[in-house]
Amino acid sequence: MPTPISWSILWPYALAALAFGYALGSIPFGLLLTRMAGLGDIRSIGSGNIGATNVLRTGNKKVAVATLLLDGGKGAAAALIALYFAGTFPMLAAGIGAVIGHCFPVWLGFKGGKGVATTLGTFIAWSWPLGIGACLLWMIYAAAFRISSLSALLGLATTAALAWLLSTTTVLGRIVSNSNLAFAATVIVALVFAMHHENIRRLLAGTEPRIGGSKKG
Repeated sequence: MPTPISWSILWPYALAALAFGYALGSIPFGLLLTRMAGLGDIRSIGSGNIGATNVLRTGNKKVAVATLLLDGGKGAAAALIALYFAGTFPMLAAGIGAVIGHCFPVWLGFKGGKGVATTLGTFIAWSWPLGIGACLLWMIYAAAFRISSLSALLGLATTAALAWLLSTTTVLGRIVSNSNLAFAATVIVALVFAMHHENIRRLLAGTEPRIGGSKKG
């Protein structure tokens, strides 16, 4: 077995990757694209956040899809660049940083999006089977419940649980997940849940709007 790498060696790379991921994740593609498309300031529409769901409320599906892809792409890019230059552990740190950056971008007074698309992109970069599984779970829950926030939260929670389950296996787990990845996924999912606190409150009250209806969050 390889000799474990000391944390004292890893932490400077992990912190640098976290900072890099934050910087990349904080690029507000939703705001930039809506302004370029002449749709105004996305922060004055709907929930006021910069994510693809709120961009969709402008009525421009192409800009919403572009926002979704770019928000996911910045999470994937942060993780893959860190993996290339520094290794697996910094890759996890960079992914976490990207989601934090999207949720709390310094350029916008730390008021950003809710992190779902960036999380999915990060998961795909960390472990493509797990990431694709997260996307499929999101779509399955959306088809079943017709509530955007609920499908995203259930999909990510299920993915984190699967990451832990697979981290205990000897064959499939080596391909899909390990304990470090499962822990990092749990950290991100916990952050996304925190960002959805208003949605969770409405879900518990039975007032969260369904897909296709008028939305405020």
